[in-house]
Amino acid sequence: MTRSGGRELQGRALVAGEAAGPALVLEGPLSLWGGMDPHTGRVCDHHHPQLGATLTGQILVMPSGRGSSSSSSVLAESIRLGTAPLAILLADPDEILVLGALVAQYLYERTCPIVVLPAGTIATGDQVEVHGNRIALIECGSGAGAGVRDPGRGGRVPGRARDPAPDSSGDPGRPPDEAQR
Repeated sequence: MTRSGGRELQGRALVAGEAAGPALVLEGPLSLWGGMDPHTGRVCDHHHPQLGATLTGQILVMPSGRGSSSSSSVLAESIRLGTAPLAILLADPDEILVLGALVAQYLYERTCPIVVLPAGTIATGDQVEVHGNRIALIECGSGAGAGVRDPGRGGRVPGRARDPAPDSSGDPGRPPDEAQR
């Protein structure tokens, strides 16, 4: 139990870091290449059940990534632009997403933690805190997405959002360091 009455889950950090925000649970895997607009942070895959959902400011929870090696560049770009999820929780590891997060960490000194967490009981709307391998979960009850299940695993998967970082340019799609360019 966490000090706030929630639960603590143990995962395996593929990209270590800290993040906190609401969970957004995707019903299926998502390829970021062609599936997420890095300028808006929205799901743009017309075949995905959560088309139009905003990933920005959320702790994204999904069963796995869905390929294209170009997903790493989309994740790195969305991290640079401040439109990426706060963290990504996966049931299965995804090296492509890890590569994107590591490149962004190296180039832009911005982190998007990625943690493998067995399918569990995180629901959309739950408040999630990521601390390396440790996930603190405060269940919000029967929110709009509570009870979302990962059909391939028989359990609920976690996720939720965060607000984009403020910048000095006044343009939410432009990082602060590019305001002078």
